[in-house]
Amino acid sequence: MNKFTSALWVIISVTFMSAFISACSEQAQQSQMLHQAVAIESTDECHLCGMLIMNFAGPKGELFKNGVTEESSNKVNKFCSTRDMFSFYLDPENKRNVTTMLVHDMSKMPWNAPKDEFFIDARKAWFVAGSEKTGAMGKTLASFSKQTDAQAFADEFGGKVLDFTEITIEVLL
Repeated sequence: MNKFTSALWVIISVTFMSAFISACSEQAQQSQMLHQAVAIESTDECHLCGMLIMNFAGPKGELFKNGVTEESSNKVNKFCSTRDMFSFYLDPENKRNVTTMLVHDMSKMPWNAPKDEFFIDARKAWFVAGSEKTGAMGKTLASFSKQTDAQAFADEFGGKVLDFTEITIEVLL
C-alpha cells in the first residue's frame, strides 16, 4: 500500500468509528431522556398500595420497567414512599424488569414538601433506615444523594445509613 492509500483507509476508519460512536451516544442519551422523573400529580395513586401520593410527607419513588412495547417501557410507576417502591422492587418478578429507579434527595427540601425537581438515581443514593421520620406507610427510607447528608440526618433523627445494595426486605420490616 502506498502512503495515499494508507491515509485514505485511516480517514475512512476514523469517519466510520466517529459515526458509530455518535450514533451509540445519541441512542444512550435518548434512552436516558425516556427515564426522567415524571411530575407527581395530585390525583396520582401509589402503584403498590393505591393511596394518594401527595397526601403524605417524606420521600417518594418512581420506577420504570422493561416493556414489550415502547409505550409500556415508558410508563412510570409512582410510589407514595421509598419503602413501598422498594417493597415492589425487591419482588424477584419485578426486580429483573426494572430499568430506572428514582427517589427524592431529601437534603434539598423539607420532609413535608418533596419536590419533583429533586429526584435522583436510587441506585446511587444513600438511605437512612429506622429513623424517627415517617412516610405514607409509617417507617420509610430517607434518601440522599450524598453519604454525608444521610449521616447528618441519621445523627439527628436516628437510623442507620445504607447504600442501595444493602436495602433488603428485612430492612423494610
